[in-house]
Formats: sequence, C-alpha cells, structure tokens
Amino acid sequence: MKILITDDHAVVRQGYASLLSVMLDPCEVFEAESGEEACMRCVAHQPDMMILDINLPGISGIETARRILKRDPDARILFFSMYDEMPMVQQALDCGALGYITKSSSPEVLIEAVRNVAVGQIYVEHALAMRLAMRQQPKTVSDQRLQDMTQREFEVFVMLARGFSVKAVAEQLSISAKTVSNYTAMLKSKLEVDSTTELVHLAIETGVIKVSPEVGR
Repeated sequence: MKILITDDHAVVRQGYASLLSVMLDPCEVFEAESGEEACMRCVAHQPDMMILDINLPGISGIETARRILKRDPDARILFFSMYDEMPMVQQALDCGALGYITKSSSPEVLIEAVRNVAVGQIYVEHALAMRLAMRQQPKTVSDQRLQDMTQREFEVFVMLARGFSVKAVAEQLSISAKTVSNYTAMLKSKLEVDSTTELVHLAIETGVIKVSPEVGR
C-alpha cells in the first residue's frame, strides 16, 4: 500500500509514517508538508490513499482535497485533524473525503481508519459519527452565516472561539498576526458581532465549540 501523509509538522509526519510502516505491511509512505506539495506528490507517486491535516500553510487541507479529487474523483482521502467541531467535520466529508479522525485518536483507530479508507469505505471516528448523526435540526440564521465563511475564516473563527490569541492563531496557521487581525475584523462584520466575546457566544450557540458540563459548577 502506498500512503501520502500531509502535515506541516515534521515530527508528526515522521512519527505516523513510522507507525504506518510498522503496522501495515507492506506499506510505502510518502510525506508532504503543504497542500501544494501534496498535490504534486499525489501526481508523482499515485498513492492508494492520502492522510491530510486541515491546518496547512498555504492552501488548507480541505482545498487540497478538492483539488486532488477534481483531478482524480476516485482519490481516497482521510482527514486527520485537531478539530472535532461538527461544521469542520461536515465540510471535510462534504468535499469528498472518505474519512475523518482527530489527532487525539489512538494508533489503533488510525490504523483501522487507514485500512477502511484504503479500500474505499467511509470511516468516521465513533464519537464524531454519533454527533453527526444527532446533528439534524433546522439551520438558524447564524448557521447560514457560518456556511458562508471561507475555509480560512472558519479556521480563524474556531481558534478565536477556543481562546487562542491572535499571535497563537498566526503561529498555528503560518500567517502573520496582521492577517489574523484582518480576518478577525472581517468575521465580526460578517457575523454581525462587536467583540471576540460575542464570537465565542455565537460559536457555543451554533455548536461550533463544545462547553464542558463542568463549566459554571
């Protein structure tokens, strides 16, 4: 099996590449650190499946998946991300990916997901699959505004709602702090809120982020 793993952190890539090489025999793993590089390596190596992070420098993982699937509609893609918010999971699956698991998953879950996606089967981490199944309710005006966001706007929105500082968001997304500030201003205008606190409240109301039941006790 040939696998292409794309993540902008070398330690993460190499760690999972080693795991896959040991657990899946025979297995040949190729690496990419950006969406653009993933697209090129996909053409060069013709992998049986791809593992994509969502947070990538340059084009996002979801845009990378769209480009790969446009060229090859049969491409088999598994998203492997820090995000467990339902709108993000839904976007990833809607773009044509076959699977989605979080980086908090056990190695066993990763291997199971890879095996399923490699043969064309859908695999969504159990907890996420349950939440997706329960997410059947009429969309509110706020939900529609979220749907109108670009991928990068949504990533900034989620991280701000999680309490990341502008500097931390910039570092995570490999963009400048000024760019993050510009996105923040655009988000406030698009979502019709006046402060970051209101952004957080909106994220909670629409289910973009979860609040621990312990909060407030």
